[in-house]
Amino acid sequence: MIEYRELSSAEINRELFRDFIRHQTVTKCWRKENHQWIIKDAPFTDDWSEEDYAFLVACLKNTALSGGLVYAAFNGGALKGFASVESGLFGGEQRYLDLSSIHVSEDIRGHDIGKALFLAAKEWARAQGAEKLYISAHSAVETQAFYHKMGCTEATVYDPAHVEREPFDCQLECRLF
Repeated sequence: MIEYRELSSAEINRELFRDFIRHQTVTKCWRKENHQWIIKDAPFTDDWSEEDYAFLVACLKNTALSGGLVYAAFNGGALKGFASVESGLFGGEQRYLDLSSIHVSEDIRGHDIGKALFLAAKEWARAQGAEKLYISAHSAVETQAFYHKMGCTEATVYDPAHVEREPFDCQLECRLF
């Protein structure tokens, strides 16, 4: 039975992720070339290092401390998924809130945990007065399929900071109403 709940900053530490498997074998990714989206071969393995986990912990703590949402899924007491939404609207009339992360442990993917986390993020963002979630999303074909299934489309307005940080990400949005 999966238990979902919001995390406080005090709960967020490296030990929380001891049973979390961040691993993804990517073969194909979406790329925008000449204003057209195409699928290209782009094989690599995405696996977090200790430095990546340290950065993640710092980011999630900051999200929780600054009034954002860190929402998690637990299976038998072990963290198996999480999503974070930053506080603070941006994008002018778009009224975006940033879905800064959403991840499901490799060993439990395909059980609608990502869907539940995404829906909770949408509900929270709507309650904060946002019109849309903004997602700078991994361009892997499987990742994009998830977001499109959740109703996401290409962002109306690209956030320059997101594009600069992750130039191969797909910039997406999801209407909340």
